[in-house]
Amino acid sequence: MSGSQGVTALCENPTEVFLDVSKLLITYADNILRNPNEDKYRSIRIGNPTFSTKLLPVKGAVECLFEMGFEEAETHLVFPKSASVERLRQVRETIAAERDQRLGASKAASSQQSARVPPSAAPPTLPSASSAGSASASAAAVPTPAPAALPFTSSSVTFLRTLQSNFQHVLIYESPELQQKALNCIPHELLITRAKERLKQAKDADPACTLGEEDMLVLDLLQWFKGDFFSWVDNLPCSRCGGATQPSGSLPPSNDDLRWDAGRVENHYCHTCQLSTRFPRYNHPEKLLESRKGRCGEWANCFTLLCRALGLEARYIWDSTDHVWTEVYSQSQRRWLHCDPCENTCDKPLLYEVGWGKKLSYILAFSKDQVVDVTWRYSCKHPEVLSRRTQVQETWLLRTLNGLNATRQQSLGAERKQQLLQRLLVELVEFISPKTSTSGELGGRVSGSLAWRVVRGETGASNTEGDAQECVFIPTKSEKQNKLFHICYNIIKNCYFRQSNGQETISGWQRGAWRTENMFRKEEQDWQMVYLARTEGSSFGRISWKFNCAPVGMKIKSASVRAFSQTFHSGSIRWSLRSAETTIEFPGDGELHSSSSLSGGKELIVEAELTGGEGEVSWQHTQLFRQSLKDTQKVLFEILVEMEES
Repeated sequence: MSGSQGVTALCENPTEVFLDVSKLLITYADNILRNPNEDKYRSIRIGNPTFSTKLLPVKGAVECLFEMGFEEAETHLVFPKSASVERLRQVRETIAAERDQRLGASKAASSQQSARVPPSAAPPTLPSASSAGSASASAAAVPTPAPAALPFTSSSVTFLRTLQSNFQHVLIYESPELQQKALNCIPHELLITRAKERLKQAKDADPACTLGEEDMLVLDLLQWFKGDFFSWVDNLPCSRCGGATQPSGSLPPSNDDLRWDAGRVENHYCHTCQLSTRFPRYNHPEKLLESRKGRCGEWANCFTLLCRALGLEARYIWDSTDHVWTEVYSQSQRRWLHCDPCENTCDKPLLYEVGWGKKLSYILAFSKDQVVDVTWRYSCKHPEVLSRRTQVQETWLLRTLNGLNATRQQSLGAERKQQLLQRLLVELVEFISPKTSTSGELGGRVSGSLAWRVVRGETGASNTEGDAQECVFIPTKSEKQNKLFHICYNIIKNCYFRQSNGQETISGWQRGAWRTENMFRKEEQDWQMVYLARTEGSSFGRISWKFNCAPVGMKIKSASVRAFSQTFHSGSIRWSLRSAETTIEFPGDGELHSSSSLSGGKELIVEAELTGGEGEVSWQHTQLFRQSLKDTQKVLFEILVEMEES
């Protein structure tokens, strides 16, 4: 049959797979041909185990149904009354002819006889849901390709394939042999020792701490994985001269590449040597234990395996806007923790939307027992996200996930099912209320080259994402009475303390700032340091604080500022103290700098402007208030203003 791309694709499958699926397709067609007036034969439920395990994963199978005339409804594929029965018959006969040929000449006659559709014949029955699992292994063993570029291809079928593929993939992590191989790569005793030390420090600082050793183990595993085990790849060095290469399309995968599920091989080309260096994008975590390099896909894939090898409950997180990471269940906190091994980040779920500026739509969590839509954990802008969720209908997604979970959980005991249900209910309650971002979620992406992050739009959110609040401090009644305004900022606690106003606390570095441009708060977990810096890719950063005593009938008598900042290489920070008439520059050396030359003014602005630095990490070469995470009481920024009657 000319022009039948679906049948052509179906014929590319191994004979065993083709025979299994072609029989199912012929049965679907024959049911309609024998019973043209019965609606029940014109509808195939997408969530049906027979469809989802036997037919969906196989190349060309769904496309054949579309070519027969099936169309997508909300939860079903439907053969409408207006569809061409003759077209259905043509596709069916083409599949049957290929099936006859593969069965061999000895069976050709009987196959051709059964291919005829006598009007009085009883319709054959479809395989039952209970028997569908028997052939699922052979179907699942066939890699799920991208759907063929057919005008009939439905977005929901594409989406369902993604669900099926990821849900099947996470079962690899449960192999005892693979987990043992992963354990052999982990310095288990060292990480346990570090976790115990970290937990002791936490409980010394807060005796009421209820965190467990597993929580600390996750932090140490993240740190070790990024710092010692895995490496990021933008472009591989030339395999001959070791020089820089440039991406230059793709290369055909070898048999060994395909063995480790690397269907895509990047060509990293050296113009000096005119040599191609191959970069297979391995999807099998066993191979990643050896190669130990890649981008976010390889990082999350391997890290999730290591979590499972350590006995942590972990799930693989897929983001439709092209990122993946891991979640680990905290037994002590009874909730799932966001863990991004590329960024060495834990429990910062708004990092992508607020920090990277991503426009999220679908985020799904896959574990051995369950698939969950966790989009709402990662967003504080639910209406915006909902407006972008147009690939599939929400009711379709809900029913599909429920169907996948019901199938996967059939063999689970009642206790485990109840446990999963309870956890899901806790998550659903969490998702109802949008979160508020924390300081650690406000920076741009760290992993990958700057050019790569700029192209992906992940260097940081703009001021319009919520930084510019334009806070102006106006003296309160008590401050006016005491004729003193005094505010301090503690970067460890990320709080302002308004000393002369009954120790008022203002949480968040932005909430006390007047204006900010290209700034964020950075926590370095490996170095245990924290500071304010400018966002990556920006040539400058600026932050200022404003005080105005005019509304309460006062004027400035004197002003003092203490600020500590550091520069590296060619980085430069300019501190200034100004009123409407006067501007004074002062060093960020941590000393208290006082001035009476601002006397008589009504407004005061303290500003830091950050510029310079070298290379892709120039943003790190200008830092405000840098200090150790252990120095919880130290204050590196404060403003004091003495006032008098106007």
